[in-house]
Parts: sequence; structure tokens; C-alpha cells
Amino acid sequence: MTQDTTPIGDDVSVGGEAAGRPVGHEGTRVLVEERPAWTASGGLTLLVALITLGVAIWGVIAAATTLDAGEGGGALMAVSIIGLLLAMVLLSSLTIVSPGDTKVLQFFGRYIGTIRTQGLLLTIPLTTKKKVSVKVRNFESNELKVNDANGNPINIAAIVVWQVADTAKSVFAVESYEDFVKVQSESALRHVATTHPYDFADAGEESLRGSTDLVSGELAEEVAARVTIAGIEVVETRISSLAYAAEIASAMLQRQQASAVLAARSIIVDGAVGMVEQALERLEADSIVELDDERKAAMVSNLLVVLCGDSRTTPVINTGTLYG
Repeated sequence: MTQDTTPIGDDVSVGGEAAGRPVGHEGTRVLVEERPAWTASGGLTLLVALITLGVAIWGVIAAATTLDAGEGGGALMAVSIIGLLLAMVLLSSLTIVSPGDTKVLQFFGRYIGTIRTQGLLLTIPLTTKKKVSVKVRNFESNELKVNDANGNPINIAAIVVWQVADTAKSVFAVESYEDFVKVQSESALRHVATTHPYDFADAGEESLRGSTDLVSGELAEEVAARVTIAGIEVVETRISSLAYAAEIASAMLQRQQASAVLAARSIIVDGAVGMVEQALERLEADSIVELDDERKAAMVSNLLVVLCGDSRTTPVINTGTLYG
């Protein structure tokens, strides 16, 4: 494990070649990568350690009895103490790793490797062992209030699925990788939400409500880029909550309703015009009645009123003519 003490330069950029340099005044960054630690089966070592411990304890008791009787026993006491120390060293070299967990090993402060093998294992003695879970985890961010690309206040939240990929970075590169993931995820969510409109996107633009999968993909990429320094891998992100803020929700609902009404009217008018056109063509083709331009206009007007009106029409019998 080393520390990068390169001075800050003008070429520091996020996501570029200079992204590995520290950002800040004379900052330093811990540069460490996971590597496997030496291990072996620990069953035999456990048996030897228990036998040694038992013999050493018996020796201490026997030596203490001999010394009380004034018959010597100092050498036996020394050998027994050495046996106790040996047993303790052997026991300190044993560790148990459960499925889905790892052990990060340090020898007097120095990182010496990570154990990913499961079971009872023998490793380097006198090492400190920190358990790090590599199970897939998820959390739902707090509901954030942000402004979308059009400046409208919205409430948005997301679910982030992640796991530890590099145990050394997660332990040594950041203070608390779980808190780091949560804070960076909310920061990325806030940034992505501000780059898209909630709805009513322009041509070539994606909206938060209409392109949820695309926005989730962008969010996953941005979260992954932010947490890679901590050795975290993002599995998936999904938008879990999306709505206009309370202060504009009513106005935006009216806008959505108006848009829906206009869209429906457009379909109705298109259909009505097609039906009128078909009716005129059928009347002329079958020679049912000859209509001049004025009568055609009157017929079109009446049919459009019937077909496009909101309420049920009431027929009126006209006994006169259009010409007086």
C-alpha cells in the first residue's frame, strides 16, 4: 500500500488520464489494489495447536507443583511457557471465512493480501483480519428535491444495487465505503435529474418519465464512475420514485390533462374528416344525390358537428331549402 503525493496540477480532470491524481490542496490518495494472501488448510494446524496448548498447560501445572515442593522444575516451566506462546502463535494464524465474506489481512499495519477462500484456513500468524462482505447489496436513496432541465422542481429517488469488487480499496481508500456509496449515489442522481426534463421533451431529447431505462443506464454509469475509487461495482440502478414537487403538481397535472385532450381531439378530427370524405365519395359514386358546393359544405358542417361534438346531438328537421 502506497500513498500518491504528486502535487496538484492544472491537468486534473474527472474521467481523464489525470483522474487518478488527488484533487485538493496538497492532497494525498491511498493507492492500493487487492491481491491474494497466502493460505493453506487449517485443520492440521488447529489439531497441533490444541495438542501443544494442552501439553503446555499440563507442563505449567506440573512445574508449579514441583516448585511448591522445592524440587526444582524451572526448566519445565520455561518449556511450558514457550509451548503456550507457540500455541498462541499457531491459533493466531487460523481464520474462518464464510461464503460471501472475505478477510483483509494486515501485518503490523502493512496490507499483505485478501483471503477469498472459504473454510478454516492457515495464513500468516500475528496478522489482523478484517471481514469484508462481497455480497450484493442494495439501498434506496432519500427522495431528493431537484430542478429538472426545464427548471421545474421534482422529487426523485433511486435504488442502487452494488457490491464490493476490490476489498483493499474499500477498506483503505475511503473512510467508510458504505456511506461513500450512498452519498455519491445521491450526488449522481441529482446531476442526472438536472440534465433531463421531467416530461414534454424536445425532439432528440429524452425525458425522465418517458425514458426511464435510458436514464437508469446513465445513472448507473455515473455512480460507477464516482465509486470506483472505493473498489465498488454497481450492478444496477433504477428510478424508484418520480413526481413533480407539491407546489407545481396541480399546474402540471392540468397541463398533462390539456395535452391529453388535444391529442384525443386530433385523433377525433382526423377520423371525422376521413368519414366525411368517404361519405361524399360514396354518395357521388352511387349517384344517390347530386350535391353542389353549397350543399356539400352544409353536409360537411353537419357531419363534423355530429362526429366531433362532446354531447349527444339533437336532430332538427328542416322543411325548407338552402336557397330561400
